[in-house]
Amino acid sequence: MPTGRFAPSPSAPLHLGNLRTALLAWAAARSEGGRFLVRVEDLTTSPGDPRAAEVAEAQLADLAALGLDHDGAVVRQSERHDRYAAALADLGSAGLTYPCFCTRREIREASVAPHGPDVEGAYPGTCRSLTDDERREREASGRPPALRLRAGGATVTVEDELLGARTAIVDDLVLRRADGAVAYNLAVVVDDADQGVDRVVRGDDLWDTTPRQVLLQRLLGLPTPRYLHVPLVLGPSGERLAKRDGAVTLADRLALGEDVASVVGRLAWSAGLADDGERLTAADVAARFDVARLVRTPWVLTGTS
Repeated sequence: MPTGRFAPSPSAPLHLGNLRTALLAWAAARSEGGRFLVRVEDLTTSPGDPRAAEVAEAQLADLAALGLDHDGAVVRQSERHDRYAAALADLGSAGLTYPCFCTRREIREASVAPHGPDVEGAYPGTCRSLTDDERREREASGRPPALRLRAGGATVTVEDELLGARTAIVDDLVLRRADGAVAYNLAVVVDDADQGVDRVVRGDDLWDTTPRQVLLQRLLGLPTPRYLHVPLVLGPSGERLAKRDGAVTLADRLALGEDVASVVGRLAWSAGLADDGERLTAADVAARFDVARLVRTPWVLTGTS
């Protein structure tokens, strides 16, 4: 059965951009008679953080208010460390990882050095070929290392249902940060495979990361889902939508006197799936979901839109 998902981070309330992506992900899955899953991407929150738990519950309530139901229990990344450790072990046993002791500043400076980086401005490979003595010297300094993928300058081509094809050279990306936290690119690949997600609908700000994730899927022997990256919702300044931009959450819009059907209709209109002023349910959006109708440019949210 086709399976889609929405995976918010519990760092802030969902704004209209998040809600539109969630609506489109839900509509894409339901339009094919598929399952829709919700996953809380809380790897970077502190265990037991009451604020993160509160935000996550509010996010789930907003999804429910829009009519975006989900199948099965909500999965939380913070409960899946054993699965990430197993994936890291598999890559390590294949000789595909190495410790990296570089700071962000060192990477930045190396990337603008006269000789230039080895892969399109990405990680220059400083720690890739350290000798045993050099590695022991860095370990003795007390600086904890990150763990990187030995990508070998792999060239990966990926397809997107809306954006077409993209070919990129994948650098030696971080798999586990120096503080021990598993990196997003590894976690999302493992999670999607474990949950059977075969269609990923998400914001096009993540399009650049997709070749990295596809390479990890191949190295781990995992399936590659279909990808659909949709344009973002931007604030009046053209920057990412934020609380400073005014009434950007569902609660804000309801406080202005709008109802859920108006909000859903506006989100669908901004994506190319409705006429201006239509009042819709989520089911209405699923019934008319069509990739060919989706807009390809961001929606700039102003006081009149």
